[in-house]
Amino acid sequence: MALSSFPFLTNSSESHKYDQVLLWCRPTSAPEQGVFLVLFGSFLTGAALAQQWNQWTNLALICAFLTLQMEHPYVVQLKQRKSWKPRFLIWASIYGMSALSLAILLGFHSPILLPIYALVVVALIADGIAVVKQKHKSIANEMISFAAISLAAPLAYGATTGNLSVEAMGMWILNTLFFSSAIYTIKLRKKKTQSLKPGIIYHGLSVLVLAAMYSLDYLSLITALSFAVALIKFGIVHFVLDWYRQARFQAIAIFETRFALVYIAIASISVLPAHLPPR
Repeated sequence: MALSSFPFLTNSSESHKYDQVLLWCRPTSAPEQGVFLVLFGSFLTGAALAQQWNQWTNLALICAFLTLQMEHPYVVQLKQRKSWKPRFLIWASIYGMSALSLAILLGFHSPILLPIYALVVVALIADGIAVVKQKHKSIANEMISFAAISLAAPLAYGATTGNLSVEAMGMWILNTLFFSSAIYTIKLRKKKTQSLKPGIIYHGLSVLVLAAMYSLDYLSLITALSFAVALIKFGIVHFVLDWYRQARFQAIAIFETRFALVYIAIASISVLPAHLPPR
């Protein structure tokens, strides 16, 4: 009996094909884990604003998660568009169709969500154009990406309550401004973008925008003041700039994550009722 007949020995070509099948079956996942923090943080602020959590909230969270998961294989395939990547095409389709199915279901329940869907589609198209033009990491495209992910806040609110409010859209803008502020601190680590001036201008304009939103009653005072976490972070980075530029990225990720968690906690708690409703 030939050795190749034993079950634990296989033909090398068959083994290679089997490995390829296993590779295609392995789900893709976004390599930048920070985007999940932005997604879940934004979603939590929207759910807190709604002051309830139901089955529609669960479906909205799954829909938002699947949409974010679809973005990674979508971008990778565009970057490598000269050659088709079956694994990325397969999982982009799975994530995309699953997210679309849930979006349709949520849309029947809360038609008010349709404008949010339109904004997400626009952001995905803009992201694709930026990838093709090799501007995926530009400040403008990253801000668009943060704005798209921060739509999880009005999505959570709209799916839970069945309507949208100016407060929900105000929370979206607040989340976008806060999470986008990380762009201007991370850019300080690169020689081409080491200037503090863009960050100072961005934070100054953000304060003006939030002050206007507070004056229009789009945000409460405490909710608007949660942006102070970004200002404190930027100030600390200014004083430890040499460390910030030379530290390992893991240390920077922890640094940014801690401030993001503090912001999410303050923003979420600020919109909760002062007392629990009676049973």
